[in-house]
Amino acid sequence: MQQKNRYEDKPAWYVAHTYSGYEDKVKADIEKTIENRNLQDYIFEITVPKQTVTELKNGKEKKSDKKLFPGYILVRMIMTDETWYVIRNTRGVTGFVGPGSNPVPISPSEVELLSGQEKEIVINFEEGDSIVVTSGAWKDTIGKVTSINKAHKTVTIGVEMFGRETPVELSFADVKRL
Repeated sequence: MQQKNRYEDKPAWYVAHTYSGYEDKVKADIEKTIENRNLQDYIFEITVPKQTVTELKNGKEKKSDKKLFPGYILVRMIMTDETWYVIRNTRGVTGFVGPGSNPVPISPSEVELLSGQEKEIVINFEEGDSIVVTSGAWKDTIGKVTSINKAHKTVTIGVEMFGRETPVELSFADVKRL
């Protein structure tokens, strides 16, 4: 099957908007379509971001899965005209997140945050160290660590802009020691 491709050739994560409450049904429908159209080499994974919560009902603990972002699913795929069409035209999907009809891929650190499966990040820097930004708007920027917030998993660095130092707050996942 020849794919006409005006997008990336590598798999990336995209966010699709669905009717609230239909996320699991949309996921199942997309998985059926992948199988029927032999798209396993293009659409790899569909995730409904959930978190297990423990509730106290009638004096008993009950565990249940709670959707973190009702109305959204995450799809890891190679974006082609056909995969865009399959996802976009699945019953219950209202569109992709992005300007107009152009889906915008999200970064791996954003996927971790959205999926609720954030892993523990080990930091190997401290205040005063020089670090480089590895992703996002500040990518490849070098700065000196001015503070570390372990609770929020952020680091504040000093970046020189317009001749003076400006503080910039970034996620641990977006920086590495120089």
